[in-house]
Amino acid sequence: MESNQYLDIFIDESKENLQVVNDQLLNLEKDSTNLSIVDEIFRAAHTLKGMAATMGYEDLSDLTHKMENVLDGIRQEELSVTTDVMDVLLDSVEYLEDMITDISEGGSGAKEVEEIVSKLKTIESGEAVAEASSVETVNEPTSNNSFSIDQFERTVLQQAESDGQSIYQIRVALTEDCLLKVARVYMVFEVLEQNGEVIKSVPTVDELENEAFDQVFELILVSSEPAQDLQAKILKVSEVSQVDVEPFSLDSKEVEEDVEGEVAATIQTPESSSDTKEDSVESKKAVGNKTIRVNIDRLDALMNLFEEMVIDRGRLEQISDELDHNDLKGTVERISRISGDLQNIILTMRMVPIDQVFNRFPRMVRQLTRDLGKKIDMQIEGAETELDRTVIDEIGDPLVHLIRNAVDHGIETPDQRLETGKNEEGKLLLKAFHSGNHVFVQIKDDGKGINQDKVLAKAIENGVITQEQSTSLTSKQINELILESGFSTAQEVSDISGRGVGLDVVKSTIESLGGSIEIESELGQGTTFTIQLPLTLSIISVMLVVIENETYAIPLSSIIETAVIKKSEIMKAHNKEVIDFRGNIVPLVDLKEVFEVPSDHEVEDEFYSVVVVRKGDQMAGLVVDSFIGQQEIVLKGLGNYLSNIFAISGATILGNGEVALIVDSNALIK
Repeated sequence: MESNQYLDIFIDESKENLQVVNDQLLNLEKDSTNLSIVDEIFRAAHTLKGMAATMGYEDLSDLTHKMENVLDGIRQEELSVTTDVMDVLLDSVEYLEDMITDISEGGSGAKEVEEIVSKLKTIESGEAVAEASSVETVNEPTSNNSFSIDQFERTVLQQAESDGQSIYQIRVALTEDCLLKVARVYMVFEVLEQNGEVIKSVPTVDELENEAFDQVFELILVSSEPAQDLQAKILKVSEVSQVDVEPFSLDSKEVEEDVEGEVAATIQTPESSSDTKEDSVESKKAVGNKTIRVNIDRLDALMNLFEEMVIDRGRLEQISDELDHNDLKGTVERISRISGDLQNIILTMRMVPIDQVFNRFPRMVRQLTRDLGKKIDMQIEGAETELDRTVIDEIGDPLVHLIRNAVDHGIETPDQRLETGKNEEGKLLLKAFHSGNHVFVQIKDDGKGINQDKVLAKAIENGVITQEQSTSLTSKQINELILESGFSTAQEVSDISGRGVGLDVVKSTIESLGGSIEIESELGQGTTFTIQLPLTLSIISVMLVVIENETYAIPLSSIIETAVIKKSEIMKAHNKEVIDFRGNIVPLVDLKEVFEVPSDHEVEDEFYSVVVVRKGDQMAGLVVDSFIGQQEIVLKGLGNYLSNIFAISGATILGNGEVALIVDSNALIK
């Protein structure tokens, strides 16, 4: 079998299972007595180990196997969930993440795991318990906790009981040196099917066939044979070292809401049950086939093709207007509607939950709090909020920086919090939500807040602002000074928050995505960073404007209003032209001067066309010659030769083939 064809699936599913392990380990630390959490961790780890072994990644499989031993010890209540145990398990997850990342980048997944494996072994031996994979574990009494049954399986078992048959839970262990495990499993099934009906197995049939298990598997069997006879018959199969047969009780079993179990063998039941079973399997297949995995490169290619279609759609609309042909107009309008629906579908396909970014932070915060000697309760809200994949890929690093900053500089130590009358445990909230065509991400802490006097002093010292400018700044503007290049109030640069780099990197990254960042803070009460991001980056709505003979596009997301004002309404303030816009003094920015557009005439117009734009609580009026109207355009980069052009974020091709530059209004607001 060629494993390369399954590599992408292996990587995706490994990441999913590893994320389950990571998340549930953190939950287990909070609720160490909840063994159902351990079961979920164990299942995910077991699946990961089986896939790794099948694909030939031995280090990955070996480390996961040692994790299983510890997890099984916790599940059997032979090991306690302590901070030291959790540290080693979470370190193991980090090792596994590194291996999977290496595999995804074309590596072999090999890694020195002896140190972490040794720690895992020490946990086992230090607690004086036998290894979870050994036969001694099998000798212990089994319990019904290994199985959960669905409604159909319960019906079958109830029917068997009413017919006077016995229901057994059978645990079979193969020898450690068993080489042909699948063959032995097949022989055990042959014996059991000659003496009854196998209803379910753990692991599932597929996992058993793929050797995705250690030496132990369990079954539910309906039979008229005595338990001792069944045990003796199974023990006759070579390389079977231990067999436990116990009665299986239906009374304590809860029915699964979702049908997730698989039937281990063909079940001969009455006709009515058979019909029900057939419907059940069909239902499962229908649900399972509704989701497929698509490589992001294919979606990018699809989006590129659609972008070209959007350009041609604009061209068709223009031709239709010029020819004024009714049939052509109707056809073009229909194409526009269909392409609009197609656009929504494609954009939705590219949307992924922001949870893919958020899920890395709980473990990071846990480690930071231990390093800094702090107590922090981190909460996550809105992790299901969706963003375009391209935005998701870029937003991770800025969020890491902001969260590290909040943990290191925002939230105080337990002693400091108690002195100020706070609970010794700080609160950190990471929240995402939709609003219009944007996604907002908030990082909120209840720490010491921003000391504005200290910020102003540092800003003046670093030359960010002058003493004179500092007297006219609003509270919000003072807070946002910490986002300026080179600004830092830290007395020492720490590895935790990386303040040697500064929050200006966060700001520039977010603005490069077409987003913005705002800061609200109250001294002694806490700080909230709010990030505004576009849902997607490739197709945006703009207002097309004309400056002399050139066309420019201004994103609608930043526009408040368009207006036509008289020249007499323009005032002067600080040697700059301003207007009174709904009670606010708004500075004017003449785009003709900014972009140095050559003028064909010297006579000034009596009226000015103005586009009022906003960035946070700051506004500006962009002066243009005229408005064309709203349009959806495809955002294209300018390439390496034209990078870093002031106030231009890209370009687009219009329906008439003309290239229009896209104005970065954020850069024009100061």
